[in-house]
Order: sequence, then C-alpha cells, then structure tokens
Amino acid sequence: MKKKGLVIVESPTKAKTIGKILGESFSVVSSMGHIIDLPQKKLGVDIENKFEPEYVTLTGRQKVVTELKKEAKGKETVYIATDPDREGEAIGWQIKERILNKANILRVTFHEITPSAVKEAFKHPREFDLNMVEAQIGRRILDRIMGYFLSPLLWKKIARGLSAGRVQSVALRLIIEREREIQKFVAREYWEIEAQLAKADSEFSAKLDKIDSQKAEIKNKEEADRLCADIQTQQFRVAQVKKSEKKRYPDAPFITSTLQQDAFNRLRFNANRTMSIAQQLYEGIDIGTDNPVGLITYMRTDSPRVAPEAISEVRDYIARSFGKEHLPEAPNYYKVKKLAQEAHEAIRPTFVSRHPQGLKNFLTPDQIKLYELIYNRFVASQMKPAIYAVTSVAIEAGKYQFNASGSTLIFSGFMAAYAKIDEENAEEQEKEKKNVLPVLAEGELLELLKLLPSQHFTKPPARYSDSSLIKALEEDGIGRPSTYAPIIYTLILRDYTRRIKGYLNPTELGFKVSDLLVEYFPKIIDVKFTAAMEEELDQIEEGTLKRLKVLEDFYAPFKVSLEFAQGNIKKEVITTDQVCAQCGKPMIVKWGRRGKFLSCSDFPTCKNSKSITSGVKCPQEGCGGELIERRSVRGFFYGCSNFPKCTFTSRALPEDKE
Repeated sequence: MKKKGLVIVESPTKAKTIGKILGESFSVVSSMGHIIDLPQKKLGVDIENKFEPEYVTLTGRQKVVTELKKEAKGKETVYIATDPDREGEAIGWQIKERILNKANILRVTFHEITPSAVKEAFKHPREFDLNMVEAQIGRRILDRIMGYFLSPLLWKKIARGLSAGRVQSVALRLIIEREREIQKFVAREYWEIEAQLAKADSEFSAKLDKIDSQKAEIKNKEEADRLCADIQTQQFRVAQVKKSEKKRYPDAPFITSTLQQDAFNRLRFNANRTMSIAQQLYEGIDIGTDNPVGLITYMRTDSPRVAPEAISEVRDYIARSFGKEHLPEAPNYYKVKKLAQEAHEAIRPTFVSRHPQGLKNFLTPDQIKLYELIYNRFVASQMKPAIYAVTSVAIEAGKYQFNASGSTLIFSGFMAAYAKIDEENAEEQEKEKKNVLPVLAEGELLELLKLLPSQHFTKPPARYSDSSLIKALEEDGIGRPSTYAPIIYTLILRDYTRRIKGYLNPTELGFKVSDLLVEYFPKIIDVKFTAAMEEELDQIEEGTLKRLKVLEDFYAPFKVSLEFAQGNIKKEVITTDQVCAQCGKPMIVKWGRRGKFLSCSDFPTCKNSKSITSGVKCPQEGCGGELIERRSVRGFFYGCSNFPKCTFTSRALPEDKE
C-alpha cells in the first residue's frame, strides 16, 4: 500500500504513538529535535545586515536530513506535527524551508496525543505561523549575541569555558542576591506566651496577642518571665466570640510553572525531572489494549484554559463519583495572565476515565506520582470550594488579650478529589486536634492551668529551591514555560550553583560570574529589562512588533556596555603563600573545568599545578591524605589526595577529627 502522507515529529516516542493512531496510510518519522541552528563556532548573526541569522545543519545531523528527504520523496503531502509552541513552530519551519523545500508541506498541531485529537488536527492542517517563528528566531538571536560576546569576558577575567546567558544570568543574580541577604541576616530573639485554659473538663490553648491594646513584642526571657508573673494574677474572661464560615477554593489546573512548583513541594522532583516525566506522559505510554496513548495534554503552557469537551467530561465524572453536591452550577474558569498563549490548554489528563489507580501496572513509580498529581488537581479545579466553620475567641486577662481559634471542616468540596489529604491540610487538622475549642460565651470566666513562654528567633530568607526560583521568575515575567527547567539545569551544569538538599546554593564561581556581569552590564542583567524583553518577544508572536525593532533596541545599550567592559576587564590574579615545588615561584589560584586549582605563576614556562585540598584529613586509617573536591558526571564528591593509592570517596565532607 502506497503511503500518501509523511508526518514529521521531534521524538521517536511521539512518532510511535502517532503512527499507531494514523495507521498505515501515513509514514511517521522523527527529526530527533533540532536539525538546523546557528553555527556552533562563530556568531552566526550578521549584525550589520539587520541581524540576519546564518543557519547550518547541526553537526552529526546530516544523516537525519538525508533520511527526511528520502522519506518525503514521492509523498503527496508532508505534515509537520512538531510541538505546538514557538520552538516547535520554528523547528518545523526550518525543516520546511531549509531541508525539504516542497510546496505541499502543511502544519498540524494538537495539545494531546489521543486518537480523537490527532485525527481532528489532521482534518484541519494550516500554514506555518510566521509570527511564532519570528519570535523564536528573535529569542535565539538575542541569546546567541549575549552568549557569544559575554562568555569571552568571563574567560578573560576568570577562566576559559565559562558561559553567560540572557535569562540564566538574571536567574543567577536572583540566587546570589538571596544568598547575600542570608549572609547579612542577623537573627533577632523574641518570645511568645501561650496560656493553657480550661472550661469545666475541656482544655484549650490561647496565645498572647496584645498588651494595653498594643501588639505584644517580647524581646527576651527576663521580659517574658516578668509578664508571666503578672499574668498569673489576672482573671481570664471571654471578651468576644466570632463564628464564621471560611471557603477554601480549588487551585487552577496546572500550567508549566505551577506543575514544577508542586512537583518539587510534594514529590521533591526537581524541574528537569518533572519535565522529563511529563514529556513521557504526553508523548505516549503503552497501557494495554489502548497502547500507546498520551495520558496528559502538552506540558509547556502558561494558560489555565480547558477545552469545553474536557470540562463536560470532568463534570460528569464529579457528579457520578462525588455526588452533585460537589459540582458547581457552572464550570469554574480561571484568570489567564497577561500575554499567556490562549491557544494552549492547561496540563490535564487526556481522559478523566483513566484514573491513576487503573494505570499503576503500566507506569513507573515516578510516572504514576506525577500523573496522580495532575489528575487530582484537574478534577479538583472543577469542584465546589471546601467550607470550614471557624471560631475566633478574644480572651481578656486584665490589660492582656489572648486569642484562640479553631476550625472544623463542614463540607469537603474539592478536597474530596484528593486520595490523600495534602500536607497543608494535614498540618491544619493536626493543629485543630490539639486545640479543639469548647462552646464559649462572652463574659464566661476561664481557669488558667499554666503559662508556657517559648523562645524563638527570626529566620533568614530561605535559599531558592527549583520551586521558589521558578515562582520568582514567573512573577517577575522572566522566562517562559519551555525555559524554566533548562535555566536551572544550566546553572548547575556550569557549577554556578549546586543543589544541596533540594535548595540552590551558589558557588564561589557563581558569585564571581554574577558580580562581573552586574558590574559591567547592570541594565542587561536587570530583572525589569529582561521581563520587558520577554514581553516584546510575545508581541512579535502577536504580530504587533517587528523582530528587527526588538533586536536594535537591545543591541544599542548592550554594545556600549560591551565596549566599556572589553576595555576595562583585566585578568584576576589571586596569589597564595604557597610556592611552586619545581621552580620556587608563587602559586596562584586558577579555575578549570573541575573547579579551583593551584598553578605556578610562571605558566606556561612552568606548568606545575596541584589540587586545592579541603583541609580535612582522609578518614581511611593510616592514609594521611587530605580530601579534595572532585567532579564527575554524577556531580561533586570528595576524594583522597593520595588517589589512586587511596580510593576513599564521599558525597559529603566528613568532619576533621584532628
């Protein structure tokens, strides 16, 4: 049977899934991602000629190009079904324009890889959206210009092999600024006083809130003890009882940033791991008789919009599974942020009928965890709010006012969609169990059982995690759904920051790189400037702004800063008190691929170098060596300076026992 159509997608998994959906009348092949890009070893942008890009076939991809041309030969129509975002549009356009160059090439997009969605998309192919392509080309050129010109400055000042990126440099700046806040932070002592009270046989606690109508601020133990002594003499009386209902509304279905945040907070998945698993769920997984099928919609999106048919399906499911009392009269709709891509949908299960419990035999543990997170969030998003009965009590003890509160869940609403109560609710319910309020009336006297003063210290701001950094980037308008995970991955790969116990700790190298960029490029490495650039890229996609205008507006101030930096940056030389064992000259600190090391100051005449030890003795008995920080494909670790004689390694630095 002659196949009438060729379909080109990015990945082999996606090709396999779509191939089974479309059947034997189509050939479905993979481009293996990008094929055409700017050259790797030169700028590839003609700045003097309206920033015209130079495109080349990527190294090692010529075989793919040959295969695509061979597959396209004789086909009636070629369909480009790359991902439905700017990058996918640009990949497809490059294939059309620079590889196949045929007239009968059409664009097909879908946001879920299911039989109905894919077949419907092929009924309505379209031409390429050149505004989307222009926006992606603009982003690529901006990133190339910054990386190409800034990286050599880092080589000149610090070490060869370093790199700087337009958005990653701003993300690094945020991490560095947070670390400096932590370093400058001075903890402040404060105390709280809690009263254990009783009415008849019921006990509960209340916290000191005000003294003489002013907010209670207790600075030290002496002050706390003095207040406790005075409070002990007072009579406790109920001054006010307020009863109300509090509604807790469901969250919107996931978009890329909120999925990455929730996956970190609940599952401890970093952003890269989350997106890798989500890609697997989107592209298709064998689930028995329906194999393979995409289980979730496209995972790079900034829109909480949901297709009407999906809303109809989930509302039917809610009514059947939880009862009509959990179903709102009209669907819940969620606010779309400015410049979100409206054509996209939220991340949701492709079929609500595919409950996580029924897929456990087909998915890996990580896949089922992430799918369950997405599934529950989507179902919950179309349910009624949970309702709590809240009681707040003000208690007077002379000039002192204590407050007590408690809440009881009276209608589960959307919370019924979660198989397990989330951590936040678990904490709330635990507090309620510890402090169940009896029925109280204004004017009632209460018995003081004891006072519990407690010491506390203010805490520094937390280091960024994947979750909180992505949230900060999104709130500041920096980056887009496809860039969050790569930004963090690149910062770690370059050793500008390290992920320790889930949090991003900047390295000494990270500080040096960020400080240099901020010193010489304060406007370019600025949060507001970068956010404005992102908005302008969005406007190119909307067709309201031209790519050339954006590039010209960026390059003019960048060139001024660049020329100043090129004329003023000098190599940093850090001399140590150690001398070269071969020539006697001072040893200096240098940076290499594996971190800091000591090099002879007379290099290249003398090429002697040695590692910088941690100062911690190797714990192997009788070794006598010191531990050195080393780097492998799995990350950083500590190894003995006597390697290969001693092969001790450790992920963490043991304490020096001497």
